[in-house]
Amino acid sequence: MHPFPTPPRQVPIGDAAAFVGITPRAIRHYHQVGVLPEGERGSDGRRRYGYAEIIRLLWIRRMADAGIALDDIRDGFDGAAPGSADGEDEVDGVLARLEDTLAAQVAELHRKQASVQRMRTLGSRLGLLDDLVSGRLEGAPEGSLRQGDLDVLLVTERIFGPLGAAVQAGRFLALATDPALRAESDRVDAAEEALDHTVAVDDPRVAQVAAERHAFEIALMRVIEESGQLEEDDALFDAWDEVHPPEEADAAPSPNPAEGTRARSAGEIIGRMPYDFSPARLRCMELTVRLGATAVPAP
Repeated sequence: MHPFPTPPRQVPIGDAAAFVGITPRAIRHYHQVGVLPEGERGSDGRRRYGYAEIIRLLWIRRMADAGIALDDIRDGFDGAAPGSADGEDEVDGVLARLEDTLAAQVAELHRKQASVQRMRTLGSRLGLLDDLVSGRLEGAPEGSLRQGDLDVLLVTERIFGPLGAAVQAGRFLALATDPALRAESDRVDAAEEALDHTVAVDDPRVAQVAAERHAFEIALMRVIEESGQLEEDDALFDAWDEVHPPEEADAAPSPNPAEGTRARSAGEIIGRMPYDFSPARLRCMELTVRLGATAVPAP
């Protein structure tokens, strides 16, 4: 009489699935994802499963029932032969690799949880911004920042990075603390938006709005200078350079496909934005830039 259990014969997929308590479809899926190596087929063309494969299937089911993903199970078995898990060393090796994988996933979940908690604490839009940008806005009176301001900063951060957005945040901080300046900003914005496709490029309103924008920018810069924000900008640049040495800024872009869009130039990114400025508004922008250039004293 043979001791129990005796190694079973080579059995077809249906019998293997019935013994383990799963379906043949599940076993085929295990083959597809690489968690169970495919065995050789018999003379009838049907795949057979022996004792080693049955043991692997039992392990897979036990770990899957514990909520472990198949990809993690596959990584845990990496380097172990189908029948080698009957040794304590191999069992410990599989479990150790799984434990390391799960620990890394727990750490990543904690990081994501902290990010979500930060977003909820700061508010959905403010929380989406980099810490450098949101930190710059801490001095804004409660409720004074508009959703549109934060959306603009999110776009700026995408184009020029956190440092560029942090500098621009000073602009919205000045508007948030000066109601009269905010009102003038709204008026000039509305005047620019009125330069739609029905307005000719040589319409006198184009030059008038450009002059109004130029005057507003001078007033805004005066408020920013008086608030001491330019010194804060210098401190931001110094702190940034300490954390991001120049050689890092000049380094080659990451080969990671997920980082590919980050490597594009600011001009390329801006060109992909869904802007639809009319010729009149573009002309207004051009005139505003010219007015700013002529206002700068020669060195």
